[in-house]
Amino acid sequence: MESLVVPVLILLAVVAGVILAYRAARKRKAERGATQSLPAATPQELARAAAERLSEDEHRRLYALIAQGQAMAAVKLYYEITGEGLRASRDAVGALAAHPQPYRSPEPAQPPEEAEDEPQRFPYRYRAIASKGDVTREVSSNMLNDEIYGRIRTLARSGDTEAAVNALTRHSDISPKQAREFIELLDD
Repeated sequence: MESLVVPVLILLAVVAGVILAYRAARKRKAERGATQSLPAATPQELARAAAERLSEDEHRRLYALIAQGQAMAAVKLYYEITGEGLRASRDAVGALAAHPQPYRSPEPAQPPEEAEDEPQRFPYRYRAIASKGDVTREVSSNMLNDEIYGRIRTLARSGDTEAAVNALTRHSDISPKQAREFIELLDD
C-alpha cells in the first residue's frame, strides 16, 4: 500500500494543477469577454472617429493609398500616425475605405460673444450676382459665403428687405443704397 501513496499524491497534484489552470483560463476569458461585450461602434462612427485623428496631410496620404488599393500600406500609415494596435488600425482603415470621410479641420474653441459683431473674413472673395431684365448687380466680398448669401436671399424673398440690406452691408463693403438696389433684384 505504501507503494501506491506516492503515485496517488502525484496524481492529486496534477489534477489540482489542471483545475487551477482551467479556472484561470475561464477567468481570463470572462475578463476579455466583458471588455468585448461593450457596444461596438458602427462602421460610420468608426470612420468618423478615425478621420478626426488625422491631420489634413495625413488624411490625404491615407486616402491616396486606399485609392491605389494599397490597403496594407494604408494600415501601416494609420498605425504609425495614431499608435493604435494593428487590429484597430486595420478596422479603422477598413471603415474609412467603406465610408469615406471628408477632411474636417478641428473646430476652434467657441469664440467670445463679441466676435458676432464683426463678420468673419474668408481667404477668398465671394461673388454674388443678381439680375432682372437688363439690370445686373454684383457684390464681391471676402466676408460672404454660400451660407450667408443664402440667408440674405431668404430674408429678401420673405419680404424682410431691411434685414437683408443690413446683412449685406455688414458682410460686404457696399453702401446701404447699393445693397438695397441689389436686394430689390433678389426679392422675386
